[in-house]
Amino acid sequence: MSGGTGLRERKKRQTYRAISEAAIALFLEKGFDAVSVAEVAAAADVSKPTLFRYFPAKEDLALHRIADHEGEAARVVAAGRAEGVPPLDALHRHFLDGMARRDPVTGLSDEPGVLAFHRLLYGTPSLVARLYAYQGRSEQALADALGAAGPAGLAARLAAGQVVAVQRILAEENWRRIAAGESADEVSADAVAAADLAFTQLRNGFPG
Repeated sequence: MSGGTGLRERKKRQTYRAISEAAIALFLEKGFDAVSVAEVAAAADVSKPTLFRYFPAKEDLALHRIADHEGEAARVVAAGRAEGVPPLDALHRHFLDGMARRDPVTGLSDEPGVLAFHRLLYGTPSLVARLYAYQGRSEQALADALGAAGPAGLAARLAAGQVVAVQRILAEENWRRIAAGESADEVSADAVAAADLAFTQLRNGFPG
């Protein structure tokens, strides 16, 4: 029984990926607004009802690449606690590790396909709006991982909001510089210094 469940889940993930990659290829070729859901369904060789079972909104087709990162900060905090690592230290280390791997979510990737995807994402208002919805859910998941009910819950929400904002700003700055023509290697040292500064500021509060 568990083997069948595992196979179904793998097939489901493969279908998700196939539909999303077909959609992104069309979006990059023609522009997000110029592509219809029917075109995506035809390119992925699925029906429109099947497509909508996997992706409730057209924007989700493009954001599938980053959907796995939703709730990632909460998972990092949980794993850190299991190792005895304070939440902020775990998040700082994870972001630095992501930049070292040139993880696209950190903005520190100069792969042509990643740059094209980022131009599509940040150049399409409806995708930016959807991205903020993803980030909002990540923020709530992180707050749940950090906090409790009552005043402690408010403190956790405030902390989660600051962490998510810091990660977004760092990633956007990395992407901005790379989009302007610098390589990931050229940006790397400044990106690490910026991340260290940002997480130190989170620990210590606003300067002056």
